[in-house]
Amino acid sequence: MDILAQLLDAPNAALIIDEVNHRLDDEREKRIRFYNDIDESVKAEFINGEIILHSPVTRAHALAVATISRRLGIYVELHQLGEIHIEKSMIRLTRNDYEPDICFFSTEKSREFTPDQKLFPAPDLVVEVLSKSTEKVDRGIKFQDYAAHGVGEYWIVDTVEKAVEQYVLREGVFELVLRSHGTDIYADQVTGFVLQVKTLFND
Repeated sequence: MDILAQLLDAPNAALIIDEVNHRLDDEREKRIRFYNDIDESVKAEFINGEIILHSPVTRAHALAVATISRRLGIYVELHQLGEIHIEKSMIRLTRNDYEPDICFFSTEKSREFTPDQKLFPAPDLVVEVLSKSTEKVDRGIKFQDYAAHGVGEYWIVDTVEKAVEQYVLREGVFELVLRSHGTDIYADQVTGFVLQVKTLFND
C-alpha cells in the first residue's frame, strides 16, 4: 500500500483522486462498448482501458493448448471436478477482461453458470501459452491480476524453451513452485492433475 500512503501524503491528493475517478468513468464506458462490439469471431481482451486484439497463433501454440486441454479435460471429467474452458471464455475481473488459453472452474463455481453466460469469474486454474505478442502481458498485468483475484494456480507454457512454469497462490502472491523442461508438473492446489511435460512438446 505504499502508493496509497504516498497519495494521502500529497497536498493535491483530492485533485489526483478526482482525475483518477474521471478516467475510470471513461474506461467503464469504453468497457461497456467493448462488450457490445465483440463477437465470437474475434479473440479480444480489455486491459487497463485498451482493447487488445489477438492475431492467429503458431502451430506450436495451438498444439500445446490442444494437448493440455485434452488431457486436463479428461481428468476433470473423470473425477467430476468442474469445467474446462478453452481460449474463448471471457474472464471478467474488477477492471480487466481476459480470454485465457485454458482455464478451469471448480464445481462450486461452475454449478452457478448458465447456458447463455458470456462473462465468467476468476477461474481456479489458468494456463497461458506464451507468444511474442503476449508474453509481456502474461508475465505482467495478467500475472498480478490473476493473483489479486484469487486464481489458485497459474501455468505459463513456453513452446520455444519447451518449458512450463507452475505458480501457486500463497498469501495473495504467486510463488514459483517449479520450472520444468522434463519433470512432471502437479496442480496440487487445484485438481491434482499431473502434466507430463516431457511428452507435451512431442505431440
